Amino acid sequence: MKIQERTGAGAGRSAAPAQPSVGDRLPSPPRERKPALAALAVLLILVGALGATMLVLQVGKRVEVVKVTQDIPPGGRITDQNSSIVMVADDPDINYIKESQLQAIKGYKTVTMIPGGTLPVGEMFAKEPKVPAGKASVGLALKEGQYYADIKNGDHVAAYKVGTRGSSGSDSTDKDSTSSSSGNGLIANASVENVKGDSDATVSTGSKSVTLLVDEGDAAALASASSAGEVALVRIPGN
Repeated sequence: MKIQERTGAGAGRSAAPAQPSVGDRLPSPPRERKPALAALAVLLILVGALGATMLVLQVGKRVEVVKVTQDIPPGGRITDQNSSIVMVADDPDINYIKESQLQAIKGYKTVTMIPGGTLPVGEMFAKEPKVPAGKASVGLALKEGQYYADIKNGDHVAAYKVGTRGSSGSDSTDKDSTSSSSGNGLIANASVENVKGDSDATVSTGSKSVTLLVDEGDAAALASASSAGEVALVRIPGN
């Protein structure tokens, strides 16, 4: 009986499934390394970082340029009173007037109207600009009393024909002089291109040479009245 029990117990143990040994496991496939892809990824990261750096440097590069603070008519000039200096991002494709060029550009005249609040470029100026189409430059020799006190370049003015009663002459002449003295409008709106006065002359006489930019059709009448000393200038709104 004892022999049979031991035999049965051994039979039960032999029926249990055998555990596989460690040496019997299948080996995992080796990982495939791709050094070319890794190098490409690193290169893309470097290129992106370099591009971002260049963009930041480009945006951060700023220069001092001239800004127009008041309207400048054709034939006008930049002055300390109608300009200021501002900082802008540098752009080699735009011909800004740099702060270092301000004194030089004051010797040039505008070839077009420059509104206040804009950044002018070099193409807007010329040493001797051409008269705009349909316009004419007329020089006036004015005595004290024929112009207002602070007349200057860029002013908007109206021109009137004025005169005095002659010391002799017929009644008709006196009547014409009286009519003339009341004032006849010659130019409703003209811009002052240039003013040359006592400070430019050797002797102070109170006279000024004023150049006006007027419509071509008004030039003849204005020049004729000026030669007779019968022109007076009045400042009008728009200055």
